Amino acid sequence: MKGTGIDFNNVVQDTKEENGFYFRNFYNGGGVGIGDINNDGLADVFMTSNLGDNKLYLNKGDWKFDDISNKAGLKQDSMWSTGVVFTDVNTDGWLDIYVCNSGHMKTGNRKNKLYINNKDLTFTESAAKFGLDISAYTSQVSFFDYDLDGDLDCFMINNSPIPVNTLNYSNKRDLPEAEWPVAEFLKGGGDHLYRNDNGIFREVSREAGIHGTLISFGLGASVGDLNNDGYPDIFVSNDSYERDFLYINQGNGTFKDELEERMGHTSFSSMGADLADINNDGFQEIFSTDMLPGDDYRLKTLGAFDNIDLYNSKVKAGFYHQYMMNCLQLNNGNGQFSDIANFSGVAGTDWSWGALMFDADNDGYNDIYVCNGINKDVTNLDFMDFFANDVVQQMVKTGEKESLDKVLEKIPINAMLNKAYRNLGNLRFADEGENWGFTQKSFSNGAAYGDLDNDGDLDLVINNENQPAFIYRNNSRELNGHHYLGVTLKGTAQNQFAIGSRVIVYADSQVISRELIPSRGFQSSVDYKLIIGLGNRTKVDSMKVIWPNRTVSSYPAPALDSVHSLAQQIIPDLSLLGRSIPAVNSNLPDLD
Repeated sequence: MKGTGIDFNNVVQDTKEENGFYFRNFYNGGGVGIGDINNDGLADVFMTSNLGDNKLYLNKGDWKFDDISNKAGLKQDSMWSTGVVFTDVNTDGWLDIYVCNSGHMKTGNRKNKLYINNKDLTFTESAAKFGLDISAYTSQVSFFDYDLDGDLDCFMINNSPIPVNTLNYSNKRDLPEAEWPVAEFLKGGGDHLYRNDNGIFREVSREAGIHGTLISFGLGASVGDLNNDGYPDIFVSNDSYERDFLYINQGNGTFKDELEERMGHTSFSSMGADLADINNDGFQEIFSTDMLPGDDYRLKTLGAFDNIDLYNSKVKAGFYHQYMMNCLQLNNGNGQFSDIANFSGVAGTDWSWGALMFDADNDGYNDIYVCNGINKDVTNLDFMDFFANDVVQQMVKTGEKESLDKVLEKIPINAMLNKAYRNLGNLRFADEGENWGFTQKSFSNGAAYGDLDNDGDLDLVINNENQPAFIYRNNSRELNGHHYLGVTLKGTAQNQFAIGSRVIVYADSQVISRELIPSRGFQSSVDYKLIIGLGNRTKVDSMKVIWPNRTVSSYPAPALDSVHSLAQQIIPDLSLLGRSIPAVNSNLPDLD
């Protein structure tokens, strides 16, 4: 859409000081956050920038947004910002903003920022006050209650710029990044878990079983209850070296990486990822993006697959089975996953970033949206084998380091179409991107969804490099007339937005479920209001909310095409947890 007031452009240009030669993640782009910062019922938008200023846009209604970044107090401090999450850190019922930072290898200027909401459209940077002023190469964070003690903890993925060719396929998965014998500016990688102890976040990564190693180049952190035991698990997508991680919550304050016991293989250069139920059986699937081109020309001109000897040596070293392709891991409901990406038609989408699974057409099935494109085709074989090799050899001979500019200028640039796949309801997907209006080529990275105009379907905001951001209005309800259920949740004092709740709608033989975890895809955060598509159904049997502490509220026959505001009821005897799940029946007295 044009004329919305969101005129954001993440301009990323190579310079002698900051460029893709020095910083491996230079072209990874920025993220998007969607959330209601002033509790007026309209979802607002935050965009992160790598070399420019982050922007906060206030939703004024009727598709008009105001840029309030400067008066809101969001000081950039020349940061290289990456991921963003809206979350209520100080538990006052108002969304705060956590911004991840990276880059700046030479200066070290990359502390993450926490902007506390002052309830008057201004914010105060307070990361140090909460123990969250972490200096690392952070891709994204997710706030959720991993130990079910009632407050929100923080999981963080970092991506160190340590040169991959210096690792020699050495498996140092269990060596924490702080103990690596490398220069300090190469540290700041690995996964980290911070437990909320009375409002102060303290790192508990090692005792909780989290890999803090520099070899995990984390790009996606997806949280959700994958085995339906009531405890949130974590899937981490790692880029082009270490295999992905699947941290299964053990229910005792620790996690166990059980990926090799539960999956046959993973993507090789895993980028963004998301969790959602694609077949309405009540179990969530895992979708991860990679760099496999979808057409023959780019398949033959962009990079090469491992030869069998290298592949076997990496498997022997403990890096498991990794293949350059998107993976759609079908949850079999017994703790095991089967990759069906080829069967489903979503295995190759080119150089892909943001991965989102959501119901774009409100038919009751989660669809897939993928952001595509990289600012420079750094794996182009002609460039690597001919031009770059010649220039590098000349640099060695002459010592003319300024020739680096010539190398960067010659890297091919090819914008790509983003992909949208419609769920056909039989584990197969149809490429509907162009039919749905995604016709403009781009270099797209982070993306987030939310009902920006309160019309009952999910709109999209996409962060692009070197071109204006995309704002897509969803017209599906006007076109197909599908019904929906809207849900907003209010939790308890320490988790007022009820992060970690699951909403389940029972309709005939279908079990349509959504889990409230805002941090999704790639470096992005979706809106808290859940929109559950129902297709042509004119009624549903019932709706159930499983709250973060595993208590349950049941609501018979909720009204359709409405937003239901539901509040968690306090269960006095918390010792019940672990024995049975207390149920609370309701006739939805608190509807909006």
